[in-house]
This record gives sequence, structure tokens and C-alpha cells, in this order.
Amino acid sequence: MPFTFKQFHVDDSHCGMPVSTDGVLLGAWAPLTQAKTILDIGAGSGLLSLMAAQRSGAAIQALEIDPLAAQDCQHNITQSPWGDRITLTQADLLKWYPGVQTKFDHILCNPPYFDNGPQSQCSKRAQARHTDSLAFEDLLGAIKQLLSPQGKASLILPNASLGRFLPLLAQFELRLNARVDITTVPSKTPQRHLFCLSHGVSNAESSEQIEAEHLSIRDASGAYSEAIVALTQAFYLKL
Repeated sequence: MPFTFKQFHVDDSHCGMPVSTDGVLLGAWAPLTQAKTILDIGAGSGLLSLMAAQRSGAAIQALEIDPLAAQDCQHNITQSPWGDRITLTQADLLKWYPGVQTKFDHILCNPPYFDNGPQSQCSKRAQARHTDSLAFEDLLGAIKQLLSPQGKASLILPNASLGRFLPLLAQFELRLNARVDITTVPSKTPQRHLFCLSHGVSNAESSEQIEAEHLSIRDASGAYSEAIVALTQAFYLKL
């Protein structure tokens, strides 16, 4: 049974993480339908975990560092039809993963990790959105260890982060399998990028290059694009 985003509980009193366009795009796009085990890093209110549960039959591990956000996440998991397949752990990724033996078929990570720019006035939201608490090197090191040999990791990042993020893939022996550049309308410069990674030699070190796909949220008339409607309609997002 599909869930509607109106069912989501987010407590604004502690700067809870709302349903975001970034999260919806990542959750709908990630190629995880065949995954048996999925890890959601930075689960927030549980959006990605629930979308992953709807799209797959996987056992899902949700990880959230903030205890108040974890409360929202657990509430949403419990109220969903998939509570028996989603396990929430409130922990810091860097302290949690060294002792984990499980290898995951798919790893999801959102929200985007900004390297710079103004931080949110809410310290908890800033912690989730900036690399102050989770540097790209730390994130990729965790993905490298936790990803199964044939597994995939899907992320969404802001345009400002590409210069630091992409060169690090070679260091962690991760390769780019797919990329989608996202614009608000066709005439604009991409501001967000969807990535799918796997183990392997970085594309920068091989002759094989990944050609980016393009996705516009709205068409020239201002209406939601046909591509966006097709991508998200399974989640009853009203467009």
C-alpha cells in the first residue's frame, strides 16, 4: 500500500526534517528494487527508508544521529505498513560502522552535504546538512566498508560540492555508475546531482566516462515535468 507524504510526522519544535524535493528524488530514482539489504545514512524523519520499503522487499537499516529526529523517524516507521522490515538505530555513523559485519546491497544518503554556505539557525539541521559532522572522506570510507561486493550507493549532492566529492572516488576505489543533473527548469544551470556508486576503478582513471542524464523539475510553462510526474507518481505526490 503506497504511503502519502501527508501521513508524515515532523515535529517543528525541534527543527524536524521536512519532506524535501531532494529526498523524494533520491528515493524514487535510486536503483534499489532488487536489493535485499538497504542502509539509510542520516534517516531524518524516515522518508528514504519508507520509500525504499515501498519499492523493494529489503530489510532496511535506518541510521540517525540526532535523538529527536530519531523519535520522528521511529514514529513514522511504526505507523507505516513496513515497520517489520525497518530497523532504526540512533547513532553516529563513524562510531557505529566499524563494528558492523553486515554488507548492504544498497546504501542511501541524504540530505546533501554542503561544504560551505550559511548554516541553518537550527544546530540539529545544520549538523545534518553540513560536512562539519560528516566529511566526504568519512562518508566514502563508511560506504566502502559497508557496501556489498556487487552493491550500489545512491546520493544527492549540491552543485557546490562536486569539486571536492568527485575527485575522492578514486581514493576509495569507488566508481560512478550513473549521474543525473537536476535543474528547476530546462534553461537553468543544474543545482543538484544524483549519483550511483559501486566498487571499482574510478572513471577518472579509466577511458570509460559516464554521460550525465538531465532532469528538470518543471517544464518551460512552470508545470511539473512529465519526467518528474512519472518518477514520483507511485508515492502519491500531488503534482
